[in-house]
Amino acid sequence: MTEIKLHNTLKRHKEVFEPIDPKNVRMYVCGPTVYDRAHIGNARPVVVFDVLYRLLREVYGADHVTYVRNFTDVDDKINTRAAESGRSIGEITAETTQWYLDDMGALGAMEPNHMPRATQYIAQMVTMIEKLIADGYAYAHDGHVLFRVRKYDDYGKLSGRSVDDMIAGARVEVASYKEDPMDFVLWKPSDAEQPGWDSPWGRGRPGWHIECSAMSYELLGASFDIHGGGNDLMFPHHENEIAQSCCANGGQHMANYWLHNEMLQVEGKKMSKSLGNFFTVRDLLDQGVPGEVIRFVFLSTHYRKPMDWTAKKAEEAEATLRKWRKFAEISPPTVPSVAVVEALASDLNTPGAIAELRRMAKNISASGTINPIEIGAFVASAQLLGLLMDELGEWAGTNSASWMNEPLVELSSRILFIREEAKRTKDFSTLDALKAELMAAGVKVMMSREGVELVPGPDFDPSKLEVLK
Repeated sequence: MTEIKLHNTLKRHKEVFEPIDPKNVRMYVCGPTVYDRAHIGNARPVVVFDVLYRLLREVYGADHVTYVRNFTDVDDKINTRAAESGRSIGEITAETTQWYLDDMGALGAMEPNHMPRATQYIAQMVTMIEKLIADGYAYAHDGHVLFRVRKYDDYGKLSGRSVDDMIAGARVEVASYKEDPMDFVLWKPSDAEQPGWDSPWGRGRPGWHIECSAMSYELLGASFDIHGGGNDLMFPHHENEIAQSCCANGGQHMANYWLHNEMLQVEGKKMSKSLGNFFTVRDLLDQGVPGEVIRFVFLSTHYRKPMDWTAKKAEEAEATLRKWRKFAEISPPTVPSVAVVEALASDLNTPGAIAELRRMAKNISASGTINPIEIGAFVASAQLLGLLMDELGEWAGTNSASWMNEPLVELSSRILFIREEAKRTKDFSTLDALKAELMAAGVKVMMSREGVELVPGPDFDPSKLEVLK
């Protein structure tokens, strides 16, 4: 079995991944707060952990991996958006949740096994909070419930900070209902205009951090394998998750491996609305940037390094993918390259995997022959990264579901052989005649050193291909 190594934020180094149960590898990734479109920075962890999900399925089997990514559908940002728009909270969260799924699907992200919404797990959150209070890790005051940070000795271990340093350097809310400025909210009261649920502490709603602890416990257990997200979540969100989960679950570790991706820039600058370089995934898609191209650009930088989105990178990615999709037309996927699998198994080295794909593509083009096994391995390797999938091919005019069929694939192979023979004999009459027949059938024939591309036009008539068999 392939040995996977992952950089564990908790340990500060890369270590061999050993799942608790190889027959049920479990991963939780923090999802979006659904009040607006996801910007491209929000999409980076989705693509990163989608690749990890694909790798785990490849190594352990698709039926032996459980992936959970949540939706935060109770939050003050959502409340504000509802008040500003005059629309109901439920309407806003339902709409933006579907936006998110559509936009991430356009990037080739597989849907997780479970996508829980916070509002579905309020009862479980209340139960966990009650346990924390009973054990002395939390306290209630004025309708609020807060976690006693200093009661948990390992607080700050994930982010590498001490509590005193956090107080000195961070903005913490000083409130009358807090025993200590660092204590964080588990439950807070709701007024008549805010969403709320009945609880032992009055009508209210959960704090942000408790939802992930409650949902991961219910769906993955007290301890599971991997917890992931952007490094902006490391503190305070993930730090607080660890504290409340370990204390509520009798000291058991929440997750054994913590993975965090770095942030995203645009043309070398931090993305912000004030700089005019802030845009959503949907903005790019609507501008004609294919989702597969966005994905390729993301994967060209290692997940633990800052990623710089540039128009030039997108153009280069599109050109590369157009060439690679020609191979996908010739042969279906077979088995991924060992070198590509090993690159991904080395802490998700996606740039290394892409470099190997480039080497494979170059060798295929240089050979001048059609080797279905070699090309199939290339396609399978690309698909392990979520590239060259049929459902993502429409932008390049190569959507298998809509037009790619066996006669055209067979003809592409035949033309390559006929072209090589024509070069050898200097007799191009057979090749020219075949091209003329294809054009008569409404097929555009595009040749390059990399291969042959047959693109059906609006007047494509498959019946006319019969005479070419």
